[in-house]
Amino acid sequence: MALVSVIIPTFNRTKRVKRAVSSVLLQTFEDYEVVVVDDGSTDGTLVGLEVFSGRIRCQVHGNNRGVSAARNTGIRASTGLYLAFLDSDDYWLPEKLAFQMDFFRSFPGIHACQTEEIWIRHGRRVNPRRKHLKHSGEIFEPSLERCLVSPSAVILKRSLLAQIGLFDESLPACEDYDLWLRIASRFPIHLLRQPLVIKTGGHPDQLSARFKGMDRFRIRSMVKLLSQNRLHPPQQQALMHELRRKCRIYAMGCLKRGRQSEAKYYLDLPDAIG
Repeated sequence: MALVSVIIPTFNRTKRVKRAVSSVLLQTFEDYEVVVVDDGSTDGTLVGLEVFSGRIRCQVHGNNRGVSAARNTGIRASTGLYLAFLDSDDYWLPEKLAFQMDFFRSFPGIHACQTEEIWIRHGRRVNPRRKHLKHSGEIFEPSLERCLVSPSAVILKRSLLAQIGLFDESLPACEDYDLWLRIASRFPIHLLRQPLVIKTGGHPDQLSARFKGMDRFRIRSMVKLLSQNRLHPPQQQALMHELRRKCRIYAMGCLKRGRQSEAKYYLDLPDAIG
């Protein structure tokens, strides 16, 4: 049994997933397993991964069930006490696992931590905007506006997901926002300031490019979390404030596109559940 399970979901990214896997196999920390979940690729991904035969395990999905289902399959197929995720278009610097596992050894009561990242867009390095800057510790309130945890940068204790649950497979996007919000409502998520992940972007197959109006998925996550009735009063107040803001903005977009009934639904939603 490895200490850390590295889970890599992928769909039609043969070259990029090979780069991602290679970056794991070059880690200075060695007590890990790699589980690649092929979510129904049609580009020969499994053939391309044969160069890593004996060093990784591959799980296969059919019908492109989505990144949440792929990650959940990897979680269930893995054995490590810690779970690390790596998106197939990102890759790690060699010290990434070692640095985070040293942190867990130094602070055994911690459940989750992430590192900083280096952002590459269209082949060029870019600096995150101020609104994208990560927070450390109690990050629930700043995470309400947008996702501030990167799947490729985070490591979790497996036992944490036994309490929180897995990725929500009903969400076609913002599934990471949903999970991190559930975790942050109950546990701190710590940030290590070293940039040890190369996060690439600008690809047409990214979820942010495929889905418009992403806030509707965040709204679903917030409503679901509110319905579970586990938030402290200050958390509930902050969530309702952001929910009203998101519903208002999304409804205005609906009105501009002539979707009056959808706009009314979102304008009425906060009062309906509040």
